[in-house]
Formats: sequence, structure tokens, C-alpha cells
Amino acid sequence: MSPIANIETIMRTSAVIPVLVIDDAATARPLAEALVAGGLKVLEVTMRTPAALDAIREMKKVEGAIVGAGTVVNTDQFAQVMDAGAEFIVSPGLTERLGRVIVDSGVPFLPGVANAGDIMRGYDLGLRHFKFFPAETSGGLKALKALAAPFYEAKFCPTGGITPATAPDWLGFDPVLCVGGSWVTPKGASMAEVQALAQEAAAMR
Repeated sequence: MSPIANIETIMRTSAVIPVLVIDDAATARPLAEALVAGGLKVLEVTMRTPAALDAIREMKKVEGAIVGAGTVVNTDQFAQVMDAGAEFIVSPGLTERLGRVIVDSGVPFLPGVANAGDIMRGYDLGLRHFKFFPAETSGGLKALKALAAPFYEAKFCPTGGITPATAPDWLGFDPVLCVGGSWVTPKGASMAEVQALAQEAAAMR
């Protein structure tokens, strides 16, 4: 299966991909268990904390979880997350250097794009699946609809500023296969609350 087919399968698995910032790796496995039990199997662990790599390793122990690394911004980080067992890669933007290394590796890849130039760079690398980021401040759904017209083959996962109230509007646009969101894991929430929020998010599609 090609990387493109792989990333599409991952994007179609759940309506919402939780974007996770994990400060303590000890919380990672229970969090993954709650999200998967709620119906969200695809988990994006952002490389924003020192605990991220251990969190990926812990979450991979949860049956049914598809664990990827987010906020990957350079080739060194890419090597680190691959060593930790990341199953897909999400980056906030797209450079040719990082993009080429990830594409050549065959790992499912979802690079961030915010404009036509970004998408054309992705097309040059053979990519057709993108994270539209930051979604709300880049013009929202109106902007994505304008971008999706010339790039009619492209599929998107909008991320950034999306809420439970706005997610259904994004998901109602055909090129959008899923959305990224942090609202399913609010600070201080219990695992039961996370599972309930995950169930609500999974039911959006």
C-alpha cells in the first residue's frame, strides 16, 4: 500500500484526531485507553514536550490505537519519532527537505499547509493529503473551500481553533476527511470525561 493510501485510511478512521500535548508520560497509556474506548483510535502526540517520545511508546501498548507524532519540524525529530514507533507523521508546515525524507521513508505523512504555494510544494512531492493549519486563523472554512477548488484531488484535516460547535461544518465539506482537535482532552479532565468527549467526537461522522 502506498503512503498516500495509508494516510487516507488513517484519516478516515476517526472523524476527529486528538492533538495531544503530554507533559507526563505516565498519563499517556490511560489517556490512550480512554480515547480508544470512546471511538477515537488515531492519536497525534505532539513533539512539544520532553515527555512526547515516551508518550508515543506508552500509547503504542494500547490495543487498537494508531499512534502518530505531530509538530515534527526537522529530520532529527523525524528520526527520533520513528525510533519511538510513530505510525504516521504530522508537521505544522512543509519544507522540501523534511518532506522528501518522510516521503522517501514510506511513512504516512500529513504536512501542514495554509496556502496554494504550500499545497503545490506538496504536489511536487507526490502528496495529496494535508493538514490545513492553522485552520481558523488561515481564513476558516471559506478559505479552505477556495483552496480546494483548484486542488480538487487534495484531501484535508483542518486543525487549529476547531471546536465541537464548528467541527460538523468542516466535516460536512467533502474534501475534509477528519479534523484535528484538542478539546477532547481538556486540562484536568478525568479519564471518564475524556472517554465521553471522545464518544461525542467519534459520533460526528
